[in-house]
Amino acid sequence: MAPPILKLDDIFLSFGGAPLLAGAGLQIEPGDKICLVGRNGSGKSTLLKIAAGLVEVQSGEVFRHPSSTVRYLEQAPDFAGFNTVQAYAEAGLGPGDDPYRVTYLLSHLGLSGDEDPRMLSGGESRRAALARVMAPEPDILLLDEPTNHLDLPTIEWLEGELQKTRSALVLISHDRRFLERVSTATVWLDRGTSRRLDRGFAHFEAWRDQVLEAEELEQHKLGKSIEREEHWLRYGVTARRKRNMRRLGELQTMRSNYRGHKGPQGTVQATVSDAQESGKLVIEADKITKSFGERAIVTPFSIRVHRGDCIGLVGPNGAGKTTLLKMLTGQLSPDSGIVKLGTNLEIATLDQKREDLDPEDTLANYLTDGRGENLLVNGEQRHVTGYMKEFLFQPEQARTPIRNLSGGERARLMLARILSRPTNLLILDEPTNDLDIETLDLLQEIVAGFPGTVILVSHDRDFLDRTVTSTIAPAVPDAPDGRWIEYAGGYSDMLVQRKGALEERKRAEKAAEKPKTQQATASGSAKVKLSFKQKFALENLPKEMAKAEAEIAKREQVMADPNLFTRDPAAFNRLAGEMEKLRASLTDMEEEWLELEMLREELEG
Repeated sequence: MAPPILKLDDIFLSFGGAPLLAGAGLQIEPGDKICLVGRNGSGKSTLLKIAAGLVEVQSGEVFRHPSSTVRYLEQAPDFAGFNTVQAYAEAGLGPGDDPYRVTYLLSHLGLSGDEDPRMLSGGESRRAALARVMAPEPDILLLDEPTNHLDLPTIEWLEGELQKTRSALVLISHDRRFLERVSTATVWLDRGTSRRLDRGFAHFEAWRDQVLEAEELEQHKLGKSIEREEHWLRYGVTARRKRNMRRLGELQTMRSNYRGHKGPQGTVQATVSDAQESGKLVIEADKITKSFGERAIVTPFSIRVHRGDCIGLVGPNGAGKTTLLKMLTGQLSPDSGIVKLGTNLEIATLDQKREDLDPEDTLANYLTDGRGENLLVNGEQRHVTGYMKEFLFQPEQARTPIRNLSGGERARLMLARILSRPTNLLILDEPTNDLDIETLDLLQEIVAGFPGTVILVSHDRDFLDRTVTSTIAPAVPDAPDGRWIEYAGGYSDMLVQRKGALEERKRAEKAAEKPKTQQATASGSAKVKLSFKQKFALENLPKEMAKAEAEIAKREQVMADPNLFTRDPAAFNRLAGEMEKLRASLTDMEEEWLELEMLREELEG
């Protein structure tokens, strides 16, 4: 094992009140790709700043190898003194670093380098900061929410860059799939302390649940030990006084440990307030268009959105997702075409810019709209502090100005307000930004189980796959030209269908390139049909897919036992491995079946 190039050990830090970090640690070795996970407010960003040397600890050991270089991705970059983005990014280079790296990174991040830093949007500022910290290829790269404000093509490009980088990485991100693909180790920051798992994020949640179950069991055993000791002191045979005093001291220590145990932070508990059911047809758009100057944002596009649909909008930044969303919801008139909204619609919107938040407003005033101490949730009067607790806010935060909240807390606050109001059409623009994993899980459950209709814009592939029933994406992903296509299913389903369409187009282009005489010969011969092998596969793949789904369901049922890992870890790991192979096989069969079905439709005209 290589010696660490950075080590934080037994770190203590408090900003008054309960300590934020109490015994936390972080060890980075060459080649590490660590994801740092934990609840909002657990101290992840603070620990990263300590590693970067930006925050001093009150106690504990901080070691950085003297020759190692460290770069930290700033949340709010300081552009003072720089006339162009290129100059800002190049200022991060060290002696001997390749200046071409800056140009390469800026171009892939959608920047030319000539931009005036004072005129950048929040997303462009983040991209410029990414280019600055990645260009030197430092020994240690500390990235706090690097995917915020990035579109899907850029996120996927960034994944590839980080997978092949020689830098050791520590990542904080809400994007599950990004963490799963990049990380090889996980550090969990929980209640001020840290635990490490030498496996990537894909294995984190099962491990976390196992740790918490073991902790709960230990607390239960401690409670029983206290009961036994108390019984002995009351009714046991009198022994020597010295021995009695020792056991009494041990009992007092056990009581202190039991009372002082701080359990894990609770999870958000919330449901959407019931609203009157909307009409069956929620939105009907017929051949709508929109252009800004000579640039087409939406060319004739039609869609019918029914009650219960959950539709995802994806595409590169600047493709026109928000414009299309505003047209579909009646906030923006199309240049041509018609949009009809259904009856009885009650719309709630979560804006990615959090523009609905007044930084000087208090949490309680924002939730109640300034109408006292109570709010109406599902027809029931609720005191604001009780409702806040369901979203993990403390009662003393009721009078706290919103400006003091973190990004994750602001997102949670907006979610609390939206869910308290009756709604049957949810509009969510980048709803996953800044949310921790547990709150993301809740949002997924809310969206997936919502009885009304949902339209959401997101760059979170995992969230899209788990929630949406169809996906709207640009017809040309790399160079949007205003054409949009609706695909059935989530983001991964969209990619499979897009791949099939691309292969079909290539086949058609190849056929068109054949000499006319060859085409004439082919047309004069027997009509082209599926081969026997292709027909057999088309007929039998659905049966094989059903078998695979049944096998997956069987294993899921066995693995649902919360005690399985503790009782038989070998069986748990074996089942997990089998599940992974079955899911991969199922995906391959689904892709093959889809390609064959599309080929059949093409041949049958």
